Amino acid sequence: MKMTVFAAIDIGSYEVGMKIYEISIKNGMREIDYIRRRIELGKEAFADGRISPQKVDELCRILTEFAVIMKGYRTDASRVCATSALRESENLLIILDQIRVRTGFAVEILSNSEQRFLGYKSIASKGNEFNKIIQKGIAIVDIGGGSTQISLFDKDSLVTTQNIRLGTLRMRQKLSSIIDKTTRFEEIVEELVNREIYDFKKLFLKDREIKNIIAVSDYIKNMVRKANEGQNDSFVTREKYMEFFGKIRTMNSEQMSTYIGVPSEGASLIMTSAIVYKRLFEELNAELIWAPGVNLDDGIAYDFAVGSGLIQTEHDFENDILAAAKNIGKRYMYDKGHSQMLEKLTTEIFDRMKKIHGLSKRERLLLQIAAILHDCGKYISMSSVSDCSYNIIMSTEIIGISHREREVVANVVKYMREDFRYYEEINEKIDVETYLLIAKLTAILRTANALDRSHKQKFKDIKVVLKEKQLVITVDTIENIDLESGLFNRKTDFFEEVYSMKPVIKQRKGI
Repeated sequence: MKMTVFAAIDIGSYEVGMKIYEISIKNGMREIDYIRRRIELGKEAFADGRISPQKVDELCRILTEFAVIMKGYRTDASRVCATSALRESENLLIILDQIRVRTGFAVEILSNSEQRFLGYKSIASKGNEFNKIIQKGIAIVDIGGGSTQISLFDKDSLVTTQNIRLGTLRMRQKLSSIIDKTTRFEEIVEELVNREIYDFKKLFLKDREIKNIIAVSDYIKNMVRKANEGQNDSFVTREKYMEFFGKIRTMNSEQMSTYIGVPSEGASLIMTSAIVYKRLFEELNAELIWAPGVNLDDGIAYDFAVGSGLIQTEHDFENDILAAAKNIGKRYMYDKGHSQMLEKLTTEIFDRMKKIHGLSKRERLLLQIAAILHDCGKYISMSSVSDCSYNIIMSTEIIGISHREREVVANVVKYMREDFRYYEEINEKIDVETYLLIAKLTAILRTANALDRSHKQKFKDIKVVLKEKQLVITVDTIENIDLESGLFNRKTDFFEEVYSMKPVIKQRKGI
């Protein structure tokens, strides 16, 4: 059985890590090495908005070292990802070019939603434990150097995910001027954290019951083990965690490093994450923390393994993305029945036109999200739906899709109603490939929306057939569809322009 050797590299806010894995269909995914190098890129990025040439030199040296190690392992594939420190640097393009020229690595800058989705997949790599625990109400808490992500699950379905700009390194940087002047560090961090957690609870938790917290952060495994009095257990009860917190709250960094068993440079960040978990235990009234001991590298490797067909997964990650979109729709009081009908119609048309549009399953997902959120702007303004919908989508994080993909969805929703603007008018904002994708998806969404213009879901069933230069849409209904038929041609002109194919609606009256 062929074994694939894969390297996952994560350029984070305060360290660069690389994990080497052996992956096969028979044995799954096995970590065989983990190398970490401390480099506080976030310290400069969060304070000054850019990363210095000295830090770039240091980063390139680390990556060159990693390249040598990869060669020794004879890796078959690799992926290098960077998160908030590089993402928020004004000199990002210069840094990426330096890395490419000096090390040969093409670094992928993850949006926050992509980063957290990979973090979520890292937990999924734990298999049965993951599938079992998400059946109950849980909160996944992913504490990074730049921010904290809180994702709520209920009965195997993603309810909401929110990003809070309270990362360990960012908080330390924000409080750097007063750390040495106060003995109240814990109280000050709590004050900083409390407002954000309170707002999250008020807006998104409501009456939802959270039984467990899944904790993803550096050194949380060490903290849980110490809270369990040295037992190698990845679960800790609320009572034991609070006892552990009571012990470390009076320690300095050196004492904490020795007590927990972590490098001294990491101890300074532990207290801030410990406080976040403490407050979440209290506010969510959770009973248990599970620390699976994974990080972004595991998510990168798992994503590669699943995408390559080397690992089979029972969990439907695409459904998580759609569930997140539907919960955004609920927040803006969308017409659920109409959105469901629109999602059904768009996917039916999309699937019958595979040979015509040449798009993939990923673009189909973006079309579904657009169908779900196409009317969200009505919550703000009935007269400026297009602009308001665009702004809501661009301002709202949708876990699992990139910034470019979110822009595609937002523009498809915008041009469902507005006159489509041709490339010469907007070429400074998007590239040709993205423009054509927006055009193709917009044409399908407009046509589908015309079929349910009354928002009454009149059709029992629909059948879509390609016939010469026509897209024949046969609808099964005994209801009057004069409104839909009357407006259909006017609403589908753009479809004919994009695909050189005329949509035709036919009615089959059921018994």
